[in-house]
Amino acid sequence: MINLLHQLKKRRMELGLKQNDMLLRIGVSRQQYQRLESKGNPRLATLELIANGLNSEIMLIPKEKRSAVLAALEECAIDEQNPDSQCLDNTESQPKKKKSLSDDPWQGLLGDSS
Repeated sequence: MINLLHQLKKRRMELGLKQNDMLLRIGVSRQQYQRLESKGNPRLATLELIANGLNSEIMLIPKEKRSAVLAALEECAIDEQNPDSQCLDNTESQPKKKKSLSDDPWQGLLGDSS
């Protein structure tokens, strides 16, 4: 659970949001959000609400595929600095060369041909 809470905090900070900002994004006060981020045990519905407020998705990743998923995410993070990146999201005006991870997070990792 600590890893998940750390990920929530990291994502919030990546977006440049303060705990106060979560009130407008998901309807949770700063005090409630601070408690949740530091030592909370949120319900699944609360996690989904927070993920949505942080422009994120909750996923279950099979342990045996974790390193491949992390490597793919790192590759896209590096590619974001490259204008010819193959990891463009749906908001980009350039055509995608391959599906983004948000469209198909498992692309090829599970042995399928897509």
